[in-house]
Amino acid sequence: MNNYYKIAVVGPIPSDTIITHKNEVIKKFGCVTHPTIALANLLEGIGEVIPIAHINKKDTDAIKSIFKDYTNINLNGLYNQKDQGTIIELKFIDQNNRLEKQIANMSPIAPEDISPFLDVNCFVFVPITNFEIQIETLKFIKSNSKANIIFDAHGPTTFVNNNGKRLRRYWKEKEQWLPYIDILKMNLEESICCWFDKNYEGEDFYNENHTEHLDDFATYILDQGVKTLYVTLDSRGCIVYSNKDKTIKKEFVSSIPVTNVIDTTGCGDSFAGGLAYGFTVHNNHIKAAQYANVLGALRTQGKRFDVFKSLKETEDLINKHY
Repeated sequence: MNNYYKIAVVGPIPSDTIITHKNEVIKKFGCVTHPTIALANLLEGIGEVIPIAHINKKDTDAIKSIFKDYTNINLNGLYNQKDQGTIIELKFIDQNNRLEKQIANMSPIAPEDISPFLDVNCFVFVPITNFEIQIETLKFIKSNSKANIIFDAHGPTTFVNNNGKRLRRYWKEKEQWLPYIDILKMNLEESICCWFDKNYEGEDFYNENHTEHLDDFATYILDQGVKTLYVTLDSRGCIVYSNKDKTIKKEFVSSIPVTNVIDTTGCGDSFAGGLAYGFTVHNNHIKAAQYANVLGALRTQGKRFDVFKSLKETEDLINKHY
């Protein structure tokens, strides 16, 4: 692999209004911005990051200003011609769980949005609803690029009802998608939504100790062509399932402990960015989990993007913990 790396981060850049579990109000642009800036720090001097999103025209200058201090962020994938971005309100009921309302949806990412960037090493998709990414886009990449595809299941397990409320849904179309995904990432709640055939209207179905389905679920996912499955377990860490020589291996990678959680918004997106770095630079699924856990932990430590550290500082944390 070349010494200069390219990673594309694909999904919305929503205008977020966040009420934290400590009742603080935070306004910022989220989702794609978190892994983009985290990766820009890690790839400084050795690579570039390309955020790919549809945004509102009125937000263009503000979004670009977020990235202006990072010389290795390529802004050519930010499209405002359709003037259709995402607007979200989040209210955390505790440290990890939240009520979500979506006021506007991004125009879906189509093959033509991806086509200028087929030379990247990795595409990391971080959709937040089942509307934002077209399956034709993944098929187009597989047919025209050698890039790894990392995909966050948060999108296909989430839908927005007519009142703008964001709810969980069963990912009934997953067999159509999985052959085009190399690395699949989700949290425990999303694994339940992928495995059990129902939509969830309430907030009480999730149990953090409900993990007995994971081995059978992972076998099914890897049999569909996915190479590696990550299931995050909030503050505990993540379970990694990989398929090598037709043998499924299960490994646990502990989290990076944090003492003062300020804001967990974007932790999953940041985790996905860490996976992208680990696979692109190290081509190692456990190393990828370590970077992912560090970026997820760092995301909790503040309200701004300066929570993310340089490559050396990030690797110091990895070496200290692992």
